[in-house]
Amino acid sequence: MNPKNIVILGSGIGGLVAANELRRRLAPEHHITVIEKNGLHAFAPSFLWLMTGDRDPRQITRSVRSLLRPNVEFVEAQALHIDLSAQRVETARTALSFDYLVIALGAELAPETIPGLAESAHTFYTFDGAGRLRDAIAGFKRGKVAIVVSAMPYKCPGAPHEGAMLLSDYFRRRTAQRDVEVHLFTPESQPLPVAGPQLGGRVRQLLESKGIGFHPLHKLTGVNTQSRRLLFEGKEPAEYDLLVAIPPHRGPALLREAGLANETGWVPVDRGTLSTKHGNVFAVGDVTTISMPGRWNPDIPLTLPKAGVFAHGQALVAARRIAAEITGAHPDGEFCADGYCMLEAGEDLAGFAFGNFFAEPSPDVRLRNVGKAWHIGKVLFEQWWLAKPGFKKESLRVAIELGAKALRVPAVL
Repeated sequence: MNPKNIVILGSGIGGLVAANELRRRLAPEHHITVIEKNGLHAFAPSFLWLMTGDRDPRQITRSVRSLLRPNVEFVEAQALHIDLSAQRVETARTALSFDYLVIALGAELAPETIPGLAESAHTFYTFDGAGRLRDAIAGFKRGKVAIVVSAMPYKCPGAPHEGAMLLSDYFRRRTAQRDVEVHLFTPESQPLPVAGPQLGGRVRQLLESKGIGFHPLHKLTGVNTQSRRLLFEGKEPAEYDLLVAIPPHRGPALLREAGLANETGWVPVDRGTLSTKHGNVFAVGDVTTISMPGRWNPDIPLTLPKAGVFAHGQALVAARRIAAEITGAHPDGEFCADGYCMLEAGEDLAGFAFGNFFAEPSPDVRLRNVGKAWHIGKVLFEQWWLAKPGFKKESLRVAIELGAKALRVPAVL
């Protein structure tokens, strides 16, 4: 058997899972390389806890190398160009040939595409941004906090609502009850619209029970930094004292230049196998666009949300498909779009949303009652993810599986 070179672009959830699963399934003579411009991995689901001061930056970061299995090569460099015909990736440091390519580059944030947003808004969607926001809220005692979903699509669809509830809880514990108002603005018609009206209604009730103003169908067009006003399409402006934004998202430019992205800027893939139109090139996670059955709004087709749980599942499928092709084994399963999310609600409470996003005729997603068990589950998952591969990680996996069995829910692994 000829040794194969597998190159993985990106070391987020999808990239790490794909690399480790490939290394687990393939013999040592096959070369696996991860290319990532940042050698420090920050666990994005914990950015909200970094924002509120419940985590120190060191608690939610690890070196990329420590999260990879032995005999996976790590190249700390930015990918600059993909030559599909030559099967070659060029980076700022070197060039690598590949037999198989896995694209797990995620989504880029582009606040500069909305006038006034970049210079006026904080965000908890980046590691550095969450740290700066932590400092900003520590000195904020009175006024209006506006959390704004600035454009569609965006990753982690539950995060804006979690952020609103965690900030509301933060200020409730530190200021007089009426000194700080928290408002959430979004271009969507309801919270988590892809999950359907029932779940969206329950999340809206959660927001309103905490005194959070929820403002749907507000499409941001600009920010007046002088008057501190948000400008919306067809709506009255809204004032703010502290602005927290979910910035516009876009796909990486090198994928458009390589001809892998479609007109929306994202990479279309086969929803079952995660293969692109090039048979030896796969894409997983936020960088992809995947159509879903049904539509809650007849004018808006559904696409799979950009979420870590899906990046994880897709990476396993793509890695197993590649390993099967290399070893001559039968392909092992397809991506089924079962999704789970612990939705933080403040006060060490969380809800648990779960369901089948490929269900016919429309996604079947439900929300378990808010309680402390789901918050503990999210903490356990954080610790499992940040552990090194090997015995420690397997021990945490068993603990989570046993806890999930006791609570009669699927294990989020």
